[in-house]
Amino acid sequence: MLVAEAGFVEIQPKILYFGTPVVLVSTLNEDGSPNLAPMSSCWTLGWTAVLGLTLVGKTVENLCRGMECVLNVPGPDLWKAVERLAPLTGKFPVPETKAAQFRFEPDKFGASKLTPLDSELVSPPRVLECPLQLEARVCHIREMTGPELQSIGGAAAVEVSVVRVHARRDIVHGERYIDPARWQPLIYNFRHYFGLGRELGRSFRAEV
Repeated sequence: MLVAEAGFVEIQPKILYFGTPVVLVSTLNEDGSPNLAPMSSCWTLGWTAVLGLTLVGKTVENLCRGMECVLNVPGPDLWKAVERLAPLTGKFPVPETKAAQFRFEPDKFGASKLTPLDSELVSPPRVLECPLQLEARVCHIREMTGPELQSIGGAAAVEVSVVRVHARRDIVHGERYIDPARWQPLIYNFRHYFGLGRELGRSFRAEV
C-alpha cells in the first residue's frame, strides 16, 4: 500500500539497459581480418573490464580464440556510426536468434565508415574516431545463467585486463587525467542514444 501511494508500479522490462556507455569491441577473425561490434553491457573497476556478450556472436568466438581485443569508447557524435553497425553481424551464417533483425557483413569498418588504427600491444586494431581506446587481453570467460538469456542464444561474462589506454590529446588534463568538461561517453539508455544531455537518436531495436 505504501509503494502504491508513493507512485511506484511493478513492471517487467524486456531488457535492462538503464543508461550504460556504448563500447565498440574490435577483435580479429580467423583469417586475420578485423571484426567490430557495438555493445552496451560493460563495466570497469581499476584496469579490469567485464563485458556482457551473446554467445552466438562473432566477438565471443574471436575472444575465445585470440584472447585479445580493443575497447573503443565513442563520444556522442559517433552515434550514427554505432547505429550503422548495430544491425550487422560478422557471423556467417547469421545465427537463428539474430536472423530476423541482423545481416552478415564481413567489412564492419567499411560499413560503419570508421577507420582502423594499429594497436601497440594487441593484434586487433583501434578505432581512430573514438576518443578513448583500451587495448586488453582476456582473463576469464564465463557463461551466464538465466532463462531470459536463452532467447538471444545465451550470453557470457568476459573479464579482460586493460594493458594500454589511448586518449585523444584534446580530452586529456595534465599527463594522466581525462578532463570531464571535454569528454563525455555515448550512453545507451533503454535502447535510445544519449550524451550527457538531450536524446540524440534511437536504436533500430527501440520499441518505444
